[in-house]
Amino acid sequence: MSRDVITAGPAPGTVWLVGAGPGDPGLLTLRAAEALRSADVVLHDALVGPGILGLIPAGATRVNVGKRKGHHPWPQAAINARLVAEAQAGRRVVRLKGGDPFVFGRGGEEALALQAADIPFLVVPGITAGTAAPAVAGIPVTHRGLSAAVTFLTGHAGEGVADTIDWDALARAGGTVVGFMALTSLDAVALRLLSAGRPDTTPVAVIARATLPGQRVLRTTLGACTLAVRRARLPMPALVVIGAVAALDLLSDQLTDISVASGFAHPAS
Repeated sequence: MSRDVITAGPAPGTVWLVGAGPGDPGLLTLRAAEALRSADVVLHDALVGPGILGLIPAGATRVNVGKRKGHHPWPQAAINARLVAEAQAGRRVVRLKGGDPFVFGRGGEEALALQAADIPFLVVPGITAGTAAPAVAGIPVTHRGLSAAVTFLTGHAGEGVADTIDWDALARAGGTVVGFMALTSLDAVALRLLSAGRPDTTPVAVIARATLPGQRVLRTTLGACTLAVRRARLPMPALVVIGAVAALDLLSDQLTDISVASGFAHPAS
């Protein structure tokens, strides 16, 4: 693929659904950066930091449509309508989302709305926090002998996390569970997994503000995680990793004990 194709920005009357990555501006893709530099209008999430927003041209319209816990000034339907209206007015529109647009980013809903309105759009993938946050904490979400599968789930109450997941099947499958926006529902997630048969000694890692200044990593177990999180007073956003790999800390060249009760053997040193 030529450089011209890689760096081509949005055309007038189009919408680009752009992933901003996990937060560190250095992890933004080249195509995402070019999209921002070419935009007339940017609708962005609350968690997108100033280092990335600084790429938006001074003359572009910048709209914060982000949602915080208990504060949703922009319902999804209003965001969809604004995207359509701006594109119909002939503007170059970027919808900027933390992580990847299609991983708990409601990018699919926005794509369907644009499709229904016959608005041309393009998706620019971003690095999802589901793999980036564990990586910067020294945790591979897959690891030979420890985890051959990864399950992403959302802890957001509005997504019905407790009602739509087969917890018994998830517990039997083993592997790694990665919870997005899971701190507020960690009690429910932990209880469901414990009730379904995951041992209380299963390692858990909670990564707060991954890739950003003030990053913190809390390591605990499934049986103790809810109390540990309350005591730690971790900042938002945070991501939860559950499974044997959560005991790994490859960046410090150390390996904490992996409980035999987790069902996995300790890897050879």
